[in-house]
Amino acid sequence: MNYQRFFQDCLQELKDEGRYRFFANLERCASAFPHAICRKDDEEKKVVVWCANDYLGMGQHPKVIKAMTDVANRDGAGAGGTRNISGTNHYHVLLETELAELHQKEAGLIFTSGYVSNEATLSALAQNLPNCVVFSDKCNHASIIHGIRNSRAEKHVFRHNDVAHLRELLSQYPKEQAKIIVFESVYSMDGDIAPIAEFCDLADEFNALTFIDEVHAVGMYGEQGSGMCSKLGLNHRVDIIEGTLGKAFGVVGGYITSSSALIDFVRSFASGFIFTTSMPPPVAAAALASVQHLRHSNTEREQHLETVAMVKRKLTAAGIPFLPTETHIIPIIFGSASACKQASDRLLDQFGIYAQPINYPTVPRGKERLRITPSPFHTEEMIDDLVFALRSVWDSIFMDKAA
Repeated sequence: MNYQRFFQDCLQELKDEGRYRFFANLERCASAFPHAICRKDDEEKKVVVWCANDYLGMGQHPKVIKAMTDVANRDGAGAGGTRNISGTNHYHVLLETELAELHQKEAGLIFTSGYVSNEATLSALAQNLPNCVVFSDKCNHASIIHGIRNSRAEKHVFRHNDVAHLRELLSQYPKEQAKIIVFESVYSMDGDIAPIAEFCDLADEFNALTFIDEVHAVGMYGEQGSGMCSKLGLNHRVDIIEGTLGKAFGVVGGYITSSSALIDFVRSFASGFIFTTSMPPPVAAAALASVQHLRHSNTEREQHLETVAMVKRKLTAAGIPFLPTETHIIPIIFGSASACKQASDRLLDQFGIYAQPINYPTVPRGKERLRITPSPFHTEEMIDDLVFALRSVWDSIFMDKAA
């Protein structure tokens, strides 16, 4: 076996398909978001970032930066161990309490990332609940898929947001058998919203736990930014609310909130939690500051909604097709990996606009896209520049194809 040749051949296949992932070498500019310095071929240029998950720009907020630097100076950089062995810091406890209050749950538990919070929680629950069956939305995130897979529990994948299909699958099992229904509130690629109330109705009818991934909604929607469940008045009906600290809250990390018993169970049985060095205290302090700020400030959310609406209006007026969504995510479908990569490269090289191509397996083949995510800090001038650049790039790519 020629191992290196195998690796090289696999990578070449990705490159031939246009799916090879190039990392943009960016240096975010504190206090100047969404600007960043892009380094390429020993050159530097200032660019405007249009695809960040720091939806509200909280990664640059003075309160967040101050909290992080103050605690780093006082407590040091790292936690010093796992949560069980010397690694539970006071800021971890404060953050978990704050998150539980945000979602109106009894308790919370933080993880090093949103990926880990999904994978560790679902694998622990589905593996340990006797004869558990998991029902997972077709468009769920890779972390959810892997958590279910690692549990080795029986699973069914229901068609995306399809209440009738989920009912059909649930009806095949006795009411007393353990079940978990897993779905997201806002889906990151199409920006659509799950029928949360209907899923909760099915959970009540068939005696299932509900697990919702709110990573693209926390901080953004609902009272105090507590997510789509809160916006729809459904916090009390969902058993486990999972979220991230790395998107609207602008830092890094993941969490779950639920009943005290379930949280304690995950804390005690989830390997991905037990055997991982805990979140650095400065990160926990920064996340805490961000959550607290957004619980008491609507300014960022209101400005964000205005910016998103303006982008959609101007894209529509310019005749640039995008998937209509009720949320802040604006997908522009190019339909092939090569076209999407060309668009991204031209936007960056010719217009100083960074929008990363999204390809398979993140989205299905033929649905390759640029995923535009406005923030409160994108100005009307930046929006006009984006629309002009997109129109130019779209025309050039599809005119080239036609020729």
